[in-house]
Amino acid sequence: MLATVEARSASPANAASPGPRPKVLLVEDNARLAASIRDYLQKHQVDVHVEGDGLAVASRIERLRPDLVILDLMLPGKDGLAICRELRRTDRTPVLMLTAKGEDIDQVLGLEMGADDYVVKPVEPRVLLARIEAILRRSRPAQGAPKEAKLAAGRLEIDAGRRSAAIAGRALDLTTGDFDILWLLASRQGSVVTRDEILRVVRGIDYDGLDRSIDARICRLRRKLHEAGGAEAMIKTVRLRGYLFAGDA
Repeated sequence: MLATVEARSASPANAASPGPRPKVLLVEDNARLAASIRDYLQKHQVDVHVEGDGLAVASRIERLRPDLVILDLMLPGKDGLAICRELRRTDRTPVLMLTAKGEDIDQVLGLEMGADDYVVKPVEPRVLLARIEAILRRSRPAQGAPKEAKLAAGRLEIDAGRRSAAIAGRALDLTTGDFDILWLLASRQGSVVTRDEILRVVRGIDYDGLDRSIDARICRLRRKLHEAGGAEAMIKTVRLRGYLFAGDA
């Protein structure tokens, strides 16, 4: 049985209050494209640092401690998927992947490696900025979030203020998107949540009937629940409709 204490909305994401310019590491070896993206974002109050060598990314992240990494897949030295996979072993910095148009497999693999979202090249600057703002808004702990903004389902506990979850005290290693999906499903336990609803929460776009990113995210979330001591059956697939949170199965 799901215990809910003050869940004000399906998603715990809150708009961030004005503050310091967000710091972004743009990993892109196309100098012309990188300069174009950097100039546009900096005009919109984003502090952008550029890196073009895949082998140098880990050290740049360590020194810079960015709020977000924008990561191209095709890089000299080390590709973006390998970088994302290695980053996720030790770091929870949000990652936005740049993928080639029409390469669905790259998008799915990127999400499987732990990316929070992806944008398809050629990049539309306004779309990129909107995705960046959405990820940063969700990744920040809610300012002044009430301690009661929590959900409990058996051994699973979810804290919206801290954006954390644990099963019997064992913390889940969740990305920004993972947490948003888990909160959405758990807050609607026993009800089917459509792919369209999930996609609007984690990416701010409508489901086009073809996007496979939600399925990849759900598979990853199930695996993380299982690794933390829960059951993959906590999230059930409802054919042709969406997903249902079944509780601590």
